[in-house]
Amino acid sequence: MISHLPILQVIIPLLGAPACLLLNRPNLAWLFSILVSVLTLITSIALLMQVQAQGTISYMLGGWEAPWGIEYRIDFINAFVLVIVSALGAITLIAAKDGISKEIAEPKQPLFYVSFLLCLAGLLGITATGDAFNIFVFLEISSLATYTLIAMGDDRRALWSSYQYLIVGTIGATFILIGIGLMYMMTGTLNIHDLAERLPAVTASNAVLASYAFILVGVALKLALFPLHFWLPNAYTYAPNIVTVFLAGTATKVAIYLLIRFNFDVYEISAPQFKYMINMVFITLGIMAVIIASWTAIYQTNIKRMLAYSSVAQIGYMILGFGLDSVSGLQASLLHLFNHALMKGGLFIALTAVALKLGKVELDDLNGLAKKMPWTFAAFVIGGLSLIGVPLTVGFVSKWYLVVAAAEQQQWYIIGFVLLGSLLAVIYIWRVVEAAWFKPPKELQNAAGNVTATTSREAPVLILIPLWILILANIYFGIDTRFPVSISQQAAQLLFGGA
Repeated sequence: MISHLPILQVIIPLLGAPACLLLNRPNLAWLFSILVSVLTLITSIALLMQVQAQGTISYMLGGWEAPWGIEYRIDFINAFVLVIVSALGAITLIAAKDGISKEIAEPKQPLFYVSFLLCLAGLLGITATGDAFNIFVFLEISSLATYTLIAMGDDRRALWSSYQYLIVGTIGATFILIGIGLMYMMTGTLNIHDLAERLPAVTASNAVLASYAFILVGVALKLALFPLHFWLPNAYTYAPNIVTVFLAGTATKVAIYLLIRFNFDVYEISAPQFKYMINMVFITLGIMAVIIASWTAIYQTNIKRMLAYSSVAQIGYMILGFGLDSVSGLQASLLHLFNHALMKGGLFIALTAVALKLGKVELDDLNGLAKKMPWTFAAFVIGGLSLIGVPLTVGFVSKWYLVVAAAEQQQWYIIGFVLLGSLLAVIYIWRVVEAAWFKPPKELQNAAGNVTATTSREAPVLILIPLWILILANIYFGIDTRFPVSISQQAAQLLFGGA
């Protein structure tokens, strides 16, 4: 069984999805999907431990040796991402029962769990596979499931958001497929490890440069890299709240993984001037994402949309580390991959609790709500502090490593923009904290025209538990950084030709 862990990582949720449909009862489907996600999480942890013990794992499907057969290749970087995705999937599903109770009609809830597990299987497949064409296949599985999940929102604008994402996602996937096709034309292989060995011999050809450009743009669309982020705010805002939790913690992380994998592992850019130009493009786009998206978040009155623009800014931090083109810079990006999943997962679960009680998450409706939902808003404050980058939180760890990486190259202006991004985050997080904790409760008019105070109570236990798991993880990994720091360091060194 241990030898088959790489394929079980994908097969378990892939087979679990139709089983949820057969159960056809919301509570049974929920319990079964939790079981599937927990088994998936255990598998990913076992894979990471196996990689730490024996190094890179190569699993041949059907006994066909690579590169002729399909290979699942697990090393430090994708083992790390597998743990992030499967953990967020399991934690999100715990909160899903109460989270979707008001947003999705009961007969459609089993379909939600089917789509959720399909999306989870697709994201895990993208991460685990060592075959370029299989990346495209799993990308389509996760994308189609994501379109369905977003469209389940109770606001009619969810349909438009899903359609908009479908168009953008299709363009991105097409670009990636064209890039893969061009690589295959020049090398005759689709195995990623084999591509990395064969591409250097033809790297100067126009076809290879074109494939690199197509894949970069296609992946940039998928990860919502500024200025190709226009689909993300609507998708996050109008999707069911629990779907936003999952997408914010996983989908963009897998896309960042793809960008790192192709840029550092598959393509070898030997021309210094071209490499410098590409890195400067990433640094410029990263800075623009941090500043413009953070500035835009300040003016949002819908808190989900505010955090959606914040996610665009946080992607900018990851791209900044990526563009520094160093072991320490890449480590900072990988650290923020992990830390951002914790902080944004917690913040969006807090909003799920608020939406469950109020039916909306507009800033004005949060006035005084912290007095009635103290556990929820205490969690939001801690998650917000982590997003800002306050010491003893994971957000500080990410930004510290990014600042150190920039200082190593004497890129002082990057440090300035990182600090400015943190100051802008203080503003939009403070707007929520001020409304919830320091403003008097908003008064409403009932059907008879009488003025009543806003009523609410604390979130259900099944939402508070996953919320505080993520929030406490923000503090724990902000103090004891050994796990994310050691894994991200080994992954970065591996991609730069180290151990």
